[in-house]
Amino acid sequence: MTGLDAVDRIEVVSADLTRQQVDAIVNPANPQLANAGGAAGAISRAAGPELQRACDELIAESGVLRTGQAVVTDAFQLPCGKVIHVVGPVYGQHGGEEAELLAAAHRNAISLAADSGLASVAFPAISCGIFGYPVEEAAPIAIATTAQTLGESGDRVELVRFCFIGESERAVFAQALEDLRG
Repeated sequence: MTGLDAVDRIEVVSADLTRQQVDAIVNPANPQLANAGGAAGAISRAAGPELQRACDELIAESGVLRTGQAVVTDAFQLPCGKVIHVVGPVYGQHGGEEAELLAAAHRNAISLAADSGLASVAFPAISCGIFGYPVEEAAPIAIATTAQTLGESGDRVELVRFCFIGESERAVFAQALEDLRG
């Protein structure tokens, strides 16, 4: 199966990420997994204090995460089963490597889902909030990398859903998906 064959397993929707009934949601984390603001804060509040404790234990055991790295925890009070925490790049602070690091964040999150037996995953727009990545640049990278990684992982991940509260971000991601379909 090629990446383009996998495009039918990608959805772009208007929805609250923290209410997704999927196997896992993706937390756009910082390297310390300190879930304070933005989407990470919303995920942390919805999951309850156990999520931050689990993140603190991961950091104590393994150290801070590298940009692009993904780890998984339980989801606690969220309706999904797991939370995949992934560190996206801060725009303009990686010497021109932002696109590759953003692709790595998506690739590693999907690969971790596949390896963990998680068949459905919901994503936010990684790095497009407080990390400053322009959504117009991020969307094609996120969608293309997701399709390619789904194709490479066979049918282990059956669904990737990109969730947006704002219509403008959703529309940009939907257009990137449509462009990939050709």
